[in-house]
Amino acid sequence: MNILVCIKRVPDIAGSVVLDDTGTGIDESGLGHTMSSHEECAVELAIQTSAATGGTVTVLTVGPSEAVEQLRAAVAVGANDGILVEAADSSVFAPEDTAQVIGDVVRDRAEAGQTFDLVLTGDDAADTGDFQVGIRLAYDLGYPVLTNIQTIGAADGDNGTGGSGPAPGGGERSSGRIEARGIGPAGTEIFALDLPAVIAVHEGGVDPRYPSITGRMKAKKATIVEYDAPDPGTGNPRIRLELPEVKVSSVTILGEGPEAAPALVDVLEEIGVMRP
Repeated sequence: MNILVCIKRVPDIAGSVVLDDTGTGIDESGLGHTMSSHEECAVELAIQTSAATGGTVTVLTVGPSEAVEQLRAAVAVGANDGILVEAADSSVFAPEDTAQVIGDVVRDRAEAGQTFDLVLTGDDAADTGDFQVGIRLAYDLGYPVLTNIQTIGAADGDNGTGGSGPAPGGGERSSGRIEARGIGPAGTEIFALDLPAVIAVHEGGVDPRYPSITGRMKAKKATIVEYDAPDPGTGNPRIRLELPEVKVSSVTILGEGPEAAPALVDVLEEIGVMRP
């Protein structure tokens, strides 16, 4: 099973979030960068699934030239190669634009003889929370789509590589099936999905692996194919981001030493831990 994983370069936020002057994005000055946690899990699922089916994993990102760092990070943990669609300012791309760019790459690669049985995205990006790219990409490609998925694997009795049909742009594509699991309102939901397909991954189903020294060395030499991103057709429709109100907490000192014991008993009685 040949898998394409779409990732995004996002700010690595360890503390409080500060918006930029426009109010439509995060102020990235002084921040490092990483990929979203959903996408880290998508990479891990792709590596596990391709290993079980004798396939390959390609990672793709639409972003600045520096985003090659995230592509090589994915190669370091087991992906085979990467695709950079270079956009100096990816923030001007709407989810619809991003999905169109990815779809064009999928069609271009199909015309060149490389088809993808499965396309994985994250449920949403850590910096914008759009929740749209996977669904819009599936619509663009004419593929079935699932969201909020945590684990995947070849369906029972299917190695994920059986059968064929027309791929985007010509050529052949897989018509196997894949089993996907996610958490729904009533508990675990299980789906059997015909390939090719798009799946948006939610974190929590797997633990992303850490790169080995050998993996890091491999990543430095890995092939990264580059495309120039077209001008966005829709453009960023985001009006602004809003930060949740910070809840102010307070601490009451009951006392010190044995003198604090009566006050502590009063508190425990108040919250129902002890009865008067």
